[in-house]
Amino acid sequence: MSGGEVAGILVAVFWAILVSFLAVALVRLAQTLKATTKLVADVTDQAVPLLAEASTAVRSAQTQIDRVDAIATDVQEVTSNASALSTTVASTFGGPLVKVAAFGYGVRRALGGRKDDAPAKAPRRSVIVGRTVPASRRDKRNLRGKRD
Repeated sequence: MSGGEVAGILVAVFWAILVSFLAVALVRLAQTLKATTKLVADVTDQAVPLLAEASTAVRSAQTQIDRVDAIATDVQEVTSNASALSTTVASTFGGPLVKVAAFGYGVRRALGGRKDDAPAKAPRRSVIVGRTVPASRRDKRNLRGKRD
């Protein structure tokens, strides 16, 4: 056997090994593609119903939002009507009621000062930082801030 024949045999063995590795790689690639195709088909089968349910949920939510919007509009209208009614009642009855209350207070105060049969209160004494202040001084001091 000559050197050329040995080289030919080595090249043939090398090509046989290379073709074997490529065949194994192609078989594994085919299996991977088959599994990927099956996975995509399964995802598609599950995604289509999910998308349909999501679409239904979005439509339902939109219907509910429209209802809530209508309710909010009605509440806003009721609030503005109540505010207008409150303003009307306050302007219609507020002035006269304040006048009646002031008149009643004045009558009560005028009649309250004329009671002679009521017993006089005993003067109280106040203690300020360890000393006693007579009642007459205390009453003057308290009346300074109370002007009628």
